[in-house]
Formats: sequence, structure tokens, C-alpha cells
Amino acid sequence: MERKIIKTSDGSSSVYLPQWDENYHSKHGAIQEAYHVFIKNGLDLFEDGTKVSILEMGFGTGLNCFISYLEAIKRNLTIDYFGLEGYPLQVDMIMNLNHVQQLHAEQASTMYSKIISSVWDKRAGIDKGFTLTKQEIMFEDFQDVEMADLIYFDAFGARVQPELWTASIFRKMFEALRNGGVLVTYAAKGSVRRAMQEVGFEVERLPGPPGKREMLRGRK
Repeated sequence: MERKIIKTSDGSSSVYLPQWDENYHSKHGAIQEAYHVFIKNGLDLFEDGTKVSILEMGFGTGLNCFISYLEAIKRNLTIDYFGLEGYPLQVDMIMNLNHVQQLHAEQASTMYSKIISSVWDKRAGIDKGFTLTKQEIMFEDFQDVEMADLIYFDAFGARVQPELWTASIFRKMFEALRNGGVLVTYAAKGSVRRAMQEVGFEVERLPGPPGKREMLRGRK
């Protein structure tokens, strides 16, 4: 499938799929969206100095992972990060994105490279207190249980991949969380909210990132 690098409204780059007319991040701002949805309404729920196990559904460009790493350094967090991706991007394409520059994180560029180039299906020590396991797997085949405190649900939208926004997938997410765990997603459709509630999530609507009125957060 063809992929093109584009620039979003906050100056940060993303990847565009012409065949689906779909972006890997919000066209209103890739970095803004990542911070608002996954950090502000997800990772910020956990106290400084604690250990957090994060499961990302849709590793994509690695932006959410890198931002989580930067937050871990800032807040003395210990993070075990698991990123699932059915169709990994080429390393060369990701390295041509401007995320490091836009985040003013040049001091961490070596760690960004380690995140992007780490071997799939093998646990990697990125830095002290931050490990990464990238798995090349279809969401439907994921079966781990009670292994995550926080889920970043960042799949392509329901318009192009409706099968990823069903009760059967969210049941896997519910089972993957430990008690008290949280799932955050940029999505806000009523069908998504109902699918999450059907499998047991306590769901709340929250203000969305730029360009979106709402987003969803579910608790186990």
C-alpha cells in the first residue's frame, strides 16, 4: 500500500494512505493529538515515580511511544511498553518524519532511533527504566490478559477498519487490562462507546484534541 509523508497543522509530520484517504495522525496536529489523548488523558493519571505497563494498539510511527519515553524521563516513570502493529512502516520512512525536531527533543534522538529500529517480536531495553516490545500481529490474534495498566487504542478509524472497533476487539482490551486499568482513544462514535460498555468498561466522554469535539476513556 502506498504511503506518503505529509505535514499536519501543528507542523509535525505524519503518514498518509491515499488508497484509504486516511492519516496515521490527526491532520489538525499529530503531536497535539498524541499529547492530548494519550498523555493528558492517559499517562498523566499515574503518579510520578511509579511503574506503568502500556499497551499500544497501532504502533504506527512510534510517536506515542517516543512521547511516553520523554514523559518517563521527566516524571521518573518506569515503563514497560508493548506496541502492536499489523503492518509495520519502513524504518527509513519513519526516520524522515520531523517528530524529534518538533518536540525539541534532539537530546533524545539516539533513543528515538533505538525505538524505531528495535527488532520486532523481541524485548528491547531502550534506556534505564524503559523497555519496549514491538509485536507484528493482527489485533484479532492478540490474546494476552492482565498485562497492562494503560492502553493507547490508536487503530485506524472505523471508516476504513470497522472490524477493529467492535465488542470482540474491546473484550480483548478489557481482558488485557489489570483491574483499575484505563483505555484511551481519540474515537468518540456512539457505536464505539457502546461496544466498550458492552464488554464492561466504565466509559466517559472527554473533550477531544484539536479538530475533534470529544474522545473516549474507559476504565476497568
